[in-house]
Amino acid sequence: MKYRGSCHCGNVAYEAEGEIKSAMACNCSICQRKGSLLWFIPRPQLKLQTPDENAATYEFNKHLIKHRFCKVCGIHPYAEAVGPDGQPMAAVNVRCLEGIDLEKVPVTHYDGRSR
Repeated sequence: MKYRGSCHCGNVAYEAEGEIKSAMACNCSICQRKGSLLWFIPRPQLKLQTPDENAATYEFNKHLIKHRFCKVCGIHPYAEAVGPDGQPMAAVNVRCLEGIDLEKVPVTHYDGRSR
């Protein structure tokens, strides 16, 4: 299935393809503050609909994840990294997808604070 997603103002927009079986809520220092629910997909399944330069990048700690956010409204619609299998992956913020009933998405909690 294809989903459309964006930041609040629409300056960063994308399509994500796949099946949302669950989302992850992480309690690390950034995810806890953002409150995002993450759905992991191979990076090629995330297609930007706006120029890449519309999103700024924030990295911290080990600099393994590129947290992408809108330069205008500040919303974090996705992140990019390399998965455990060595392939590029995207962490899509399910809260930024159109037409999603969040109550129906199973959420797994991840203790990123302890990592």
